[in-house]
Amino acid sequence: MDFCGVKEYLKTDLDRVNKVIRESLASDIVLLNKTNESLLRHSGKQLRPVLSLLVARACSGGFITEDTIRYAAAAELLHNATLLHDDVADGSTQRRGNPTVMSLLGGRASVLLGDFWLVKAMNNILQCGNSSSQVIRLFSKTLSDLAEGEMLQLQKAASGDTKEPDYYRIIFSKTASLFEAAAVSAAISVGASPEKRKAVKNYARSLGIAFQIQDDILDYDGGQAIGKPVGIDIMEGKITLPLLGALASVDKETADPVRHKLSDTGSIAEHRDEIIDFVKTNGGIDYARARLQEYVDNAKIFLRALGSGKDIEMLCEIADFVGERKS
Repeated sequence: MDFCGVKEYLKTDLDRVNKVIRESLASDIVLLNKTNESLLRHSGKQLRPVLSLLVARACSGGFITEDTIRYAAAAELLHNATLLHDDVADGSTQRRGNPTVMSLLGGRASVLLGDFWLVKAMNNILQCGNSSSQVIRLFSKTLSDLAEGEMLQLQKAASGDTKEPDYYRIIFSKTASLFEAAAVSAAISVGASPEKRKAVKNYARSLGIAFQIQDDILDYDGGQAIGKPVGIDIMEGKITLPLLGALASVDKETADPVRHKLSDTGSIAEHRDEIIDFVKTNGGIDYARARLQEYVDNAKIFLRALGSGKDIEMLCEIADFVGERKS
């Protein structure tokens, strides 16, 4: 079964999640509603609510709760809030092949809209039962992780000295942390045992890291498929895993000039194609793909603690999808 098949399997529950999202975003401000509707029409894969629903079902033996629905909605709302903010920070004019809010209405509107979605995410959590305070702490940690990850990435882009531990900390903070919150909150929503919560936390962390590694590979090898040109990370001075793999394969005398070109913001555009070629020539993409597969495999290993069943099989398929996706 492919990812579309997984979403079809979850259609009834996903429809409930999307209904909650739409109701949460409703406003008497015409511009706000119009912009929200446009974003919802291009809502992407909805991987995080899919993850939430499957985790809840896998931990419970096949059922979900109203809290599951609201936590899944919160994860998707928070994810899109961060994208609206990221578009301003990165100066992005396209997202998912469509113009960004920032490009259409300006950075101020994009930040305000991101704040609106963020507040609605928290409101959904607060409407839940006895677990809401615990889940608020989970999502609050994610927001803290996101801010720290962004700042560390900015710091390392300026210095040009990113190492692999820095890279993994950045992508956990910016991507995997929300995967983790989506999964653990779902487990909490169905009263999962501490052992199951630990298993889904480790699964989701590995899944999120794999997801970001694949994104970074696509930026060197197929970025146009995700609605943006190749080499955006290079233009922003980011040293991601494909480049780290290529740098590790050459001596210091060869690597240092490449790092210097990335930190030289005034002329970085001139070096983009050269750096892409350097990565491909020196095995950087193969290196990143090998690490990606390790995280996909580890994610599936962590699921063994949940036993067996259709929902667990689908969580394994989600891991494979993350590692193989082209967009």
